[in-house]
Amino acid sequence: MVPLSYYEIRVAGALPSEVLLDFDRLTTSVEPVATVVHGPLQDQAALHGLLTRLDTFAVQIIEVRRIHDTAVPHCERRRA
Repeated sequence: MVPLSYYEIRVAGALPSEVLLDFDRLTTSVEPVATVVHGPLQDQAALHGLLTRLDTFAVQIIEVRRIHDTAVPHCERRRA
């Protein structure tokens, strides 16, 4: 099994619901003036796929952070 990396991607505004259709393990939380997408991704190719999809919807990416395994919420570690 390939280990997953946990990412947090902050974008400006709200995301259309169809943006994350191919990324079923990711979740979002809406904060004032931004949406945070967070969850595990299989590898760098999956990260680039998500970033390309966000670009397709003209979403402004504010920040991308790789969160180390120790910071992954307990519920996410059990699903991995």
